[in-house]
Amino acid sequence: MLERIGDKWSLLLIGMLQGGPMRFTELLRTTPGISRRMLTITLRALERDGLVDRTIYAEVPPRVEYRVTELGLSLSEPVLRLAMWAADHQSAIIANRTAFDADAQE
Repeated sequence: MLERIGDKWSLLLIGMLQGGPMRFTELLRTTPGISRRMLTITLRALERDGLVDRTIYAEVPPRVEYRVTELGLSLSEPVLRLAMWAADHQSAIIANRTAFDADAQE
């Protein structure tokens, strides 16, 4: 699971789906830098893990929507806490990196 939530796209897609169901093309259009293939792979993995649900509507043309599941929503709270921690400690981390890099150059 750490691999899943640590990848480049999964948390972004889960966050986007929190606003409500979206179609594949909407996700593709609103996720900058993701390819069709990577979107497909990521959505399938999220669906397999139970974090995203896929609904296929019997229409012409067929319509497919993705929505975040309760399990996926439950992931949001700890991720937001992590993001808040990172924001709260960003200046200390930058200072530590700067000091480390300066020591490494000596």
